[in-house]
Amino acid sequence: MKQLPLNQLGPREFQPGIVDFGILLPWISANDGNRLFVKIIHEQDQFIQRIQPLAFEMQHGTNADYGDFWAAQVDLNTIRDFQGNSHFGLPGRHVYRFELHNPNAGILDWIIDPFAREYAIGKLSAFTLGYTPYAWSAAEQNWKTPALHDLILYELNLAEFSDSLEGGIDRLGYLADLGVNTLSLMPVNNVSLEVDWGYLPLGFFGVDERFGRRDDFQRFVDAAHQHGLAVIVDAVYGHTGGDFPYADLYRRLGYNENPFMGPFAKDYFSDFGVSTDFNRALTRDFFYSVNLHWLNTYHIDGFRYDCVPNYWDGALGAGYANLVFNTHEYVKSSIASLPRFDAPEGSRLIQIAEQLEAPEQILEQSYSNATWQNASFGAASACARGIPGALENLGHRLGALGYIEQTTQNGETFAKLPLQYIENHDHSRFVCEFGLRYRDWNPLFAEGDRSQWYRLQPYLIALLAAKGIPMLWQGQEFGENYFVPDSGLGRVLLLRPLRWDYFYDAAGKSLVRLTRSLLSLRKNCPELRRGGHYFHNDYEHYLSRGILLFQRDSDGAISLIAVNFTNNEQHVPFVFSRAGNYTEQLHNEDNFIVSEGETRRLLIPSNYGRVWRSA
Repeated sequence: MKQLPLNQLGPREFQPGIVDFGILLPWISANDGNRLFVKIIHEQDQFIQRIQPLAFEMQHGTNADYGDFWAAQVDLNTIRDFQGNSHFGLPGRHVYRFELHNPNAGILDWIIDPFAREYAIGKLSAFTLGYTPYAWSAAEQNWKTPALHDLILYELNLAEFSDSLEGGIDRLGYLADLGVNTLSLMPVNNVSLEVDWGYLPLGFFGVDERFGRRDDFQRFVDAAHQHGLAVIVDAVYGHTGGDFPYADLYRRLGYNENPFMGPFAKDYFSDFGVSTDFNRALTRDFFYSVNLHWLNTYHIDGFRYDCVPNYWDGALGAGYANLVFNTHEYVKSSIASLPRFDAPEGSRLIQIAEQLEAPEQILEQSYSNATWQNASFGAASACARGIPGALENLGHRLGALGYIEQTTQNGETFAKLPLQYIENHDHSRFVCEFGLRYRDWNPLFAEGDRSQWYRLQPYLIALLAAKGIPMLWQGQEFGENYFVPDSGLGRVLLLRPLRWDYFYDAAGKSLVRLTRSLLSLRKNCPELRRGGHYFHNDYEHYLSRGILLFQRDSDGAISLIAVNFTNNEQHVPFVFSRAGNYTEQLHNEDNFIVSEGETRRLLIPSNYGRVWRSA
């Protein structure tokens, strides 16, 4: 893969008030009678009727790798107050779009720039005249991305979590205090709607204006790092929104082929978006360049790749595997300029696949070092519904059964881990498994019966002690209870802002206290992050009584985790294979000393659990 010549693409103010524009439009040539214009207006003037954008004709050229290339230089110093009291040419954000004059299709307006670094309200690209690059804090020089085994993820949607990047910065202290160390942000790229999950992107090289501007995101990442929080972003590369310029323009021109879009692997977004064709060099190099831009410009710590089946064509294919390999190689070769990834075990770049169809395979056959997987979530849901065999399945899944722990590729050894979660943005809150309110009124506004909050506790204990990378979904720690439909636009076009008042009620305070305790344990007990996992799969003594019992151990310590999914406290026998002084970690109750091979009856409270540790 190659880096695109971004120093020639998009808008660049190379001298004060003088802006260069460049765009790759393969198969659209001046030789065929095409003319291309860039239309510009100051942001403060765009809704004033008497002030219209100015159009500047672009010149056609050829790029040796990608074909037709159009460019223009606009001197905004010479054009001021062109329609009376306008702001054109003054410092600040200007918005722009392209307009193509085609001999067959006529005038095609409202073409956005695929290489824009900023965006404006509506289907518009933007640039800031007199933009001052962000000055990173001195502390950023010393930031280190956490090691894979140490990751504790917190997935969030900025629009719902804090409304904006500024609001997100204000809550970083809370997240650090909670005990997570990595933020997984749902897409922050430009989309066409104000309320949207963000999985039909239009602009890839910047932050959507609804969240803030590019320096706002840089401040967010800088502040997150100062709070000990890594930042990864959702990378949506297998499909785009229908208004993405390479989809929109060539469709309006009536082309039968497309230099960027088209069927490649799966096509899961055909009803709403358009698939990207990784057989095209422009497509491959575009998304590779997007990755490098976010690593270098925004200092992010990695990517969560959305809908990998849309561009997974095997371990040696042109799509996903090729992208994550080349991104890894870039970071490895650029470690001097990206010191946050440098570690004795190798690069700490985080590359997480959302490959729900074959998560075990994606870890084995790609440079992904983590993957989403719904098996643990599915087992927990089945357990909540009382399905026979579900508890045994959950025990296996919490031990990451079937996943490799490391692999050697091209002489390098990599750690590999699945994510463990029972909540994420795709599904209803787990408390919905125990009953819904308001569903008969309107399914979109149904919510889980929060009076059942206590039934979440054993799942939370098991999850945060499991093998793999634990992930919480925003508000899970205080019992948020939104219902999410399985299908339809009501999933993605409905804003579900966190109800922070839940943090203060009895349920919220209890769940937050438990979450903080468990995350503190995970941080301070190496065996919970890196130790082995042994599931005590005993139907007679444990599973038949609603008890899940497993242990995490290392050479120096052992943690015994017992959770009770029933409404009755349980006394169960347990034979200790390791002698020691066992201290209960959640409440410092029921501590004891045992010898090797000794049997002891354990008391496990209803809808709760215990964590005993001996070191």
